[in-house]
Amino acid sequence: MERIIGIDLGTTNSLVSVWQDGRSRLIPNSLGEYLTPSIVSIDEEGHVYVGKIAKERLTSHPEHTAALFKRFMGTEKTYALGGREYRPEELSALVLRRLKEDAERYLGTEIKEAVISVPAYFNDMARKATKDAGALAGLHVERIVNEPSAAALACRSTGGKGQAEEDETLLVFDFGGGTLDVSLVDCFDNVVEIVSVSGDNRLGGSDFDRAVAEQFCKEHGLCFDALSPQRQNVILRRAAQAKCMLSETEQTVMTVTDGEFQGQMELTNQKLIQISMPLFHRMLVPVRAVLNDGQKERLEISKVVLAGGSCKMPTIQQYLRHFLPYGQMTVMDPDHMIAAGVGVYAGIKERREEVKDLLLTDICPFTLGTGVYNEADARRSIMAPIIDRNSVLPCRKEQRFQTAKDFQKSVKIDVYQGEAYYVDENIYLGELSVDVPMALKGQESITVCYTYDINGILVVDVKVDSTGKQARQVITTGTYTLDPAELEQYLRDLEQLHSLPADEEDNQMLIAWGERLFAQTTGELREEIGRRIQYFQHLVNQEQDPYKIRKQRKYIADFFERADRYLDTFADAWQRLEDDSSWYEPDSGGADPYGEGTESMAEEEDLKWYDGHLTS
Repeated sequence: MERIIGIDLGTTNSLVSVWQDGRSRLIPNSLGEYLTPSIVSIDEEGHVYVGKIAKERLTSHPEHTAALFKRFMGTEKTYALGGREYRPEELSALVLRRLKEDAERYLGTEIKEAVISVPAYFNDMARKATKDAGALAGLHVERIVNEPSAAALACRSTGGKGQAEEDETLLVFDFGGGTLDVSLVDCFDNVVEIVSVSGDNRLGGSDFDRAVAEQFCKEHGLCFDALSPQRQNVILRRAAQAKCMLSETEQTVMTVTDGEFQGQMELTNQKLIQISMPLFHRMLVPVRAVLNDGQKERLEISKVVLAGGSCKMPTIQQYLRHFLPYGQMTVMDPDHMIAAGVGVYAGIKERREEVKDLLLTDICPFTLGTGVYNEADARRSIMAPIIDRNSVLPCRKEQRFQTAKDFQKSVKIDVYQGEAYYVDENIYLGELSVDVPMALKGQESITVCYTYDINGILVVDVKVDSTGKQARQVITTGTYTLDPAELEQYLRDLEQLHSLPADEEDNQMLIAWGERLFAQTTGELREEIGRRIQYFQHLVNQEQDPYKIRKQRKYIADFFERADRYLDTFADAWQRLEDDSSWYEPDSGGADPYGEGTESMAEEEDLKWYDGHLTS
């Protein structure tokens, strides 16, 4: 049997999984880690670095490194790396190719097909770009799974074995590094049914990093946007570390050492809330949308499921507990939950015995419609919905339209996706035309039928009612739209990029680590770091003695780790912050919410959130 892998292609980190031994299993990368940073660096010689090495180069070589490109999937944005321009799907293809190689090494067989998760609120252009990335990486991607759907699958598969639990309705809040997805999910028997979805594709944990970084700059008289890319990345890196520390302690100090610049900022969860309040307000918009759209089902929510690494933040959990007064708030391992669910779906596609009867239904996240004549303003057509958002897939709906002008010879059917009143504010997907007999306005009509399936293929059928003449347009938003010659050229370009062999990654990781430290330090420490980089490069490139390389790699890594700790602190950096009595109270004891399995969160605290002001 050909193996199918599941891929969580994340904004900040990506993971790969497979159904094995009756459960969904995560696959480690060449460094023995499950999380592979979704970062790509390409130098002038065409050497490509993906993952943790590229993350280090984000500081030392920012002009050759790209991150957060998932946010721009399906757009015209490009990144200049290694002497050429790359689209987001091409960079994503490099990440996918690395995950594919990791899976092939782990399973000992060639991988040709993958199931990939995407934010539920990805439009068809972003979904198409994701499948394009898979094609460029040498993967057949027939099925795209919404991330909250994958989280529901992981939550529903008790112990990873696909055994159904009791009937329940879940509100899945999936908050990752770059995107927010919210879904209402009804689970009964062996069915996981998505009822409604909403989200924000430009809101994630990286926005909190940015807010902390900007506050740090403000307190030190700096303008973040005016800083060099290298210094921006240094500050963002420290901001992310300080934010993560607040998941373990109520107070920390963010310290930045970059060349001659040294600075520190006290940070608490209360302060994080104050400087990030607009982000908290944005979180509730998709939550309200999902609950409003799902009201017609009259479902009682039994559990709120938190997924995504950013849900580790205590401030996020308390904010949600206040506004979502449901009985239980549950979290599995936030970083791994989506990947585990995609692995379950890979097992479903492989028809594995344990999960072959598990059914995941999905919905159309956006309205699909066509433009109709606007008598009030002929320049702007009006959106006529045919398939409403949150319609269960596959879906087939039709609508009849009449001619808008006297003696009209043909009718053009524009296909759009979106919720706006005017079609020019929605996303254009395609069009087709049919000839109609000339007659007075409104005397000729056509029937337009949309058929939309779970793989993102939209079939538009048009019939002229008086003559029976028919036309059809298949909008394959999930297949690569370049002609074969263009696709071959893209593949050849990507093949010219030289990925590191797995056995060389540890060496290059150490060099990238040293280069990042060299960029941040000055004086004698910088000189010593430079000497060690030079010595290690000599061992790798000249002596090539594997035993000596392994031995020195350990010694140099220990030194770099001490240098990193030096950058993290000053002599007085860890002074205790003064206690203050404000609205925010930390969780008091209870089970570890990030341990294995699913744990209930603490009871709702007595918190007040009102118009951006916090009171106790």
